[in-house]
Amino acid sequence: MSPAVVLVSFPIVFIGELPDKTMFASLVLATRGRPLQVWLGAAAAFVAHVAIAVTVGVALFALLPHRAVEAVVAAAFLAGAVLSWRMSRSGEEETVERVPTARSAMLSAFAVIFVAEWGDLTQILTADLAARYGAPFSVAVGAVAALWAVAAIAVTGGRTLLRFVSIRRIRLVTAGVLVVLAGYAAWSAAR
Repeated sequence: MSPAVVLVSFPIVFIGELPDKTMFASLVLATRGRPLQVWLGAAAAFVAHVAIAVTVGVALFALLPHRAVEAVVAAAFLAGAVLSWRMSRSGEEETVERVPTARSAMLSAFAVIFVAEWGDLTQILTADLAARYGAPFSVAVGAVAALWAVAAIAVTGGRTLLRFVSIRRIRLVTAGVLVVLAGYAAWSAAR
């Protein structure tokens, strides 16, 4: 294991996950359910996705040219920004029913995060880091730690944050951040 690769992977994935829909899903789930169980379910889903991402990163991204990967990442960021903006304009606030048991809270969180994370920015970043550094285990450790940290922030601060900031505003900020990231990835692809 390479501690340097872990230390590089952690902040990249952490920052990538902060404005992400799965972070907000964890936040919303924790406002209605038990935070520890929501975190455990999300944590298990993140482990599964990181394992998939590093495997794909080593196998697939090694075959694709860098410009193609950056173009796909730019398109994914832009699509995420459009989706986030459209959701903010829908006028609907997300509602999540209170989860009655610890087991159902964990299963609900796992299912929501597992589905939401497919093709996600952090999954792409993790795959890219695994391909770039050729150290899938080290990237996986850094990525999992980052995802767990963001999920912990979301579930512990969820109830408090939603008292002061609406989901609509969070989605608008997320859309803005994703537009900036899409622009950067497009610029990287064009170089």
